[in-house]
Amino acid sequence: MIQRIQSLYLLLAAAAGAAALSFNLWKATLSNNTVTYVNASSNYLLFVLYIIIILLAAVSIFLFKKRKLQFRLTIFNILFGFGALAYQYYVVQQTANKLSTGGMAISSASYLPASFLPIIVIILLFLAARGIYKDEKLIKSLDRLR
Repeated sequence: MIQRIQSLYLLLAAAAGAAALSFNLWKATLSNNTVTYVNASSNYLLFVLYIIIILLAAVSIFLFKKRKLQFRLTIFNILFGFGALAYQYYVVQQTANKLSTGGMAISSASYLPASFLPIIVIILLFLAARGIYKDEKLIKSLDRLR
């Protein structure tokens, strides 16, 4: 199970999703020197997306005997990863707009390193899907030889 490289990729993707869930994603310093953060646990939909990504990656690890299902779940998980990345960007833009229209001037704003974790999750899930596909192709070629 864990000796397959795609299982390791799925485990790392789940860990990166958990890290994105727990760290701050964006930071803004306002003109009155107050600091505002955006994190995934402060937004309900973003929180649910990351939980789905973590759970799908964890469940997919244990489906090593059902490679077709494991491949499909990994592809769906990639789609959820793109959705989380897009929605994270949307939440940050909405927060920046809300702060600037609320009478506060943003003196500096920056994405934090954890905001790039969804990209890492997508890459790891893609690598896992590629490994699952190669395994399925190998098994099919071995079945033809029998």
